[in-house]
Amino acid sequence: MWVEAVHRWFEVNRPLVLFVSGQVFFVMGMAILLQTRRYSRLALARGMPWLAAFGILHGVYQWGSLFGRWHQAHGPESVNTIFDALQLLLLAASFAALYQFGVRLLQPFPPRFRWGGALPLVLLLVWLVGPFYLGLALGSDVHQWRTSAEIWARYGLGFPGAVVAAMGLRRQAKLRLLPLEFPSIYNLLRVAGIALLGYAVLGGLVVPQASFWPASVLNVRVFERMFVAPVEVFQGADGLVLAIAVILGLDVFEFETQRLIERMEQAQVVAIERERIARDLHDGAIQRVYAAGLLAQSLQRQAKDPAMQEGLAHLMEGINAAIAELRRFLSELREQETLYLAPALESLVEEARRISGTEIYLEVDEVPPMSPEATAHVISFAREALSNAIRHARSPLIEVRLSYVPARRRMRLEVKDHGVGLPEDPDMGYGLRNMRDRARLLSGTLSLVSEHGKGTRVVLDVPLDNIVRKERG
Repeated sequence: MWVEAVHRWFEVNRPLVLFVSGQVFFVMGMAILLQTRRYSRLALARGMPWLAAFGILHGVYQWGSLFGRWHQAHGPESVNTIFDALQLLLLAASFAALYQFGVRLLQPFPPRFRWGGALPLVLLLVWLVGPFYLGLALGSDVHQWRTSAEIWARYGLGFPGAVVAAMGLRRQAKLRLLPLEFPSIYNLLRVAGIALLGYAVLGGLVVPQASFWPASVLNVRVFERMFVAPVEVFQGADGLVLAIAVILGLDVFEFETQRLIERMEQAQVVAIERERIARDLHDGAIQRVYAAGLLAQSLQRQAKDPAMQEGLAHLMEGINAAIAELRRFLSELREQETLYLAPALESLVEEARRISGTEIYLEVDEVPPMSPEATAHVISFAREALSNAIRHARSPLIEVRLSYVPARRRMRLEVKDHGVGLPEDPDMGYGLRNMRDRARLLSGTLSLVSEHGKGTRVVLDVPLDNIVRKERG
């Protein structure tokens, strides 16, 4: 019968099945690990090392199962016990890594559930003390100990770990990608989440046969009778789908992140253009209309005809209304209703975090209110420095510090990354020239310190005597 023939084929070629299944998980882990190093600035990618650890450890576990068959047949009992212990540790560690991956994606937790971040480690320790150590120390049958410890590793770590990982992917997709209209990445993460739910069943519930429920009902033997092929075949196929979905998702992240950074650069260009228009309005149109109003006022005083005086009065009302409207439009263009730098800088950093996914640490001192022009220059300087760090540094963290020294009446803005650093002979591009020009307009200095492989620090040092807002009496 063909079913029996298939069963025999898989039994004869079981080492090949275990090798291919292990290779799928191991390659998945290595590929994700390499991709994560490149795109570590993304929140989702920074959680990927745990998924990579799961793939690598689980792949080694599958390969170990291949050699375990030979050890059980030819090795001494003491060596077999040590080998079984190592296998169980690999299995439990891989599940704990998968669990931790899901926890990282679900963070931050509400205050009353903050203990959830330590749950994978707690469950791993419980398994180590209970089924693993006490099961071996108090039990007399080594084979029964191995079966029981594996079952509880799958029930206590594998199943919930895969479910939590799927929930974490779903949360990241809905909160970070769906609102930003990234359908390609969203769909890939949905596929990866479905694959993780499949592994929750295949790797967490399909366990070795045992006398207690549910292992007596749902186990590898029942599964093989129902689906002909061993469960490792389905685990390998599920792992392949997971690997393809996650790796492609990380590949697309680079393109999508660049698109977000382009939006940030466009915002910078728009801010510069709005500032130029505002300056032209202030220095050109408003001054000319104001001069026309003075001329109309002078003509009104010289006019003898009452009708002419009344007409010039109406003309002055129209000119004053036009000046007020131009000033209102000028105020909207500057977008600097607040003269305080700290809130504006906090808003800029929050925007950069949201659109780039980069972890940005902000520390601010209270700086005296400055003129709108000076505030705009400092914010534009910070935006340019942040944009350069996000685009080029490939840094997992960017630090922004705004400090004020009252004794010296000086303000200091520092933007520091921990990325690749600048080349030995950096090109003086538009961004750096723009920051240097703004430092000059503020009567300040720009310093740039970079060491290859250790990051870059951009510092703006500005005296406040000439740019602090004069309070009206």
